[in-house]
Amino acid sequence: MEYRDTDLSAAVPHTLLIEGRRRMRITGVLDVERFFEDEMTVRTEAGVLTVWGENLKLGKLNPEDGQVLLEGNIVSIEYEQPEPERRSIFSRKK
Repeated sequence: MEYRDTDLSAAVPHTLLIEGRRRMRITGVLDVERFFEDEMTVRTEAGVLTVWGENLKLGKLNPEDGQVLLEGNIVSIEYEQPEPERRSIFSRKK
């Protein structure tokens, strides 16, 4: 039997499903960067996502399939904007 080191989370597309502001299912999760009772930040296929809420709990964290289930009172969500590439005035145009 041959062992292959594959990242299964990369194969799962990113989706975000919010059920009544009490439960959130996120797929395509690459990493949970931060988790507190009132804030969670995850790196997804679509970028960095931050969720703010109250009494947040991880109902499910499955790194093998890139899924996170979050429960609690969801107040707000935000995707970080990618930072634009900074160029020096001395750099060549591509």
